Amino acid sequence: MNVSVQNAELYYTIKGDGPVCLVLSSIGTKPYELQTLPPLSDLFRFIYVDLRGGERSTGDPSDLTFDVIAADLEAIREDLGVERVAILGHSILGALAIEYGRRCPASVSHVITAGTPPRGGVASMSALSAAFFEEDASEERKRLLRENLATMPQNQILRAQTPMRFFDPRFDVAPLFAEAVYRPALLERILGPLTSEWDITAGASSLRVPVFLAHGRYDYIVPYHVWDGIAETLPNAAFRLFERSGHQPFFEEPDAFAAALEEWMSSQG
Repeated sequence: MNVSVQNAELYYTIKGDGPVCLVLSSIGTKPYELQTLPPLSDLFRFIYVDLRGGERSTGDPSDLTFDVIAADLEAIREDLGVERVAILGHSILGALAIEYGRRCPASVSHVITAGTPPRGGVASMSALSAAFFEEDASEERKRLLRENLATMPQNQILRAQTPMRFFDPRFDVAPLFAEAVYRPALLERILGPLTSEWDITAGASSLRVPVFLAHGRYDYIVPYHVWDGIAETLPNAAFRLFERSGHQPFFEEPDAFAAALEEWMSSQG
């Protein structure tokens, strides 16, 4: 499906029935279609959104601001003909989901994040990631990461980082990301100017939409402890730690994730 917005055509795909949940992607829709499994996919009608400048969406990534992203997502919501949506953002894309909820509380029922940091800044998070991995990871994980980095080409960095990204350090990620499309300009925009100064606690009182903060115990990309003491300061946020997950708990523990999410949503009324 396509929807026209200012200076771009946005592409999205649809899977499932139920309440609408937008899923943000900067690498094409297919990887997230493959990662949202039952019973999670039974809870929602998932709308997988290619951000402008992504795989099949047009537009210049340099145009992306939080306001532009919110307007783009509003255009998709209106194209779907629904009054309210939930939104799921994985990793740094959770910041985009949070900011959509902040700007459009009348349109967003719930914000769901997974493996999202509370602040932007690649360098600072990379330092925290490396320190946590060195302190916490088993010797087997460390050995597997060293071997992967020594033998796999740079364009397979996600696969090489499996010991940092998954509970199972030997998990075969290749099928999940076989159809991923990487647009360097989009990734650089998101990780750089868009989120480098982002901080969820800045203007926290304006964040009224319920926020579900999911993290994996074995996430060495965004360590769970970076959220210590932060969720409690937000107006309506719940932090959940998944003990057998890495950076994508919605995929690694779909039953537990769906159950926790359903319980949380029910508590919101």
